Amino acid sequence: MKYLNLSLLAIGLFVSATISKAQTLDEVIAKYVSAMGGKENMAKITSVYMENTLQVMGQEASSTSVVLNGKGSKTVSDVMGQKMVQCYTDKSGWMINPMMGSSEPGDMPAEQYNAGKSSIYTVDPLSGWSERGYKVELVGKEKVGAVEAFKIKLVSPENVTAFYYIDPATYYPVQMTMTVDAGGQSMNMTTNFSDYRKTDAGIVIPFSTDVDYGGQFNITLKTKKIEYNKNIDPAIFEKGNMSL
Repeated sequence: MKYLNLSLLAIGLFVSATISKAQTLDEVIAKYVSAMGGKENMAKITSVYMENTLQVMGQEASSTSVVLNGKGSKTVSDVMGQKMVQCYTDKSGWMINPMMGSSEPGDMPAEQYNAGKSSIYTVDPLSGWSERGYKVELVGKEKVGAVEAFKIKLVSPENVTAFYYIDPATYYPVQMTMTVDAGGQSMNMTTNFSDYRKTDAGIVIPFSTDVDYGGQFNITLKTKKIEYNKNIDPAIFEKGNMSL
């Protein structure tokens, strides 16, 4: 009987710990969503238009991005006089990359498409994880610079895994990491976020983003202009269309 009681106690502690962990995860995500503007404001956003400047391998460039919620996202960059395009839709992706020797539109590799497909939504993956079929797990805490951040594992329906690191003081993400495919090679991509500001729509975004591609090169993106709910013609996502 003594051993039975101990076993039941152990089971009870395990269940309690599991419930506690689930509640902690829910709490962290709820505070994150609230910090980023809240579900109500997010639900009002149908499209996003952004103008950015880039620092790429010591060169300054510009880019413009648009998102039409659930339909498509597209970024056109001007890098050293060359036009580069990345376009995702709800079904596939295409790109133009003269740096890779072609100025013609080409189909996006499946791995790259799966890794970036979430960009077609105006609500980020962590805020909309449940509705979009993601799996989430609170892994624990991990140091990111001076921040002892919450570490959340997010797995997409396409089985793409990303880790978000959330500042417990602000509930803003300070970093996101994931493994991406680059020309047939796996690469660890680390994205650091800073300079958070609240926009006119009540949504909070990082106005500075630094992306490290496995230590091989960095891209620093700074947002200069953002507009919400502009009319966007879905035709711009058709393969080869250079308009925005």
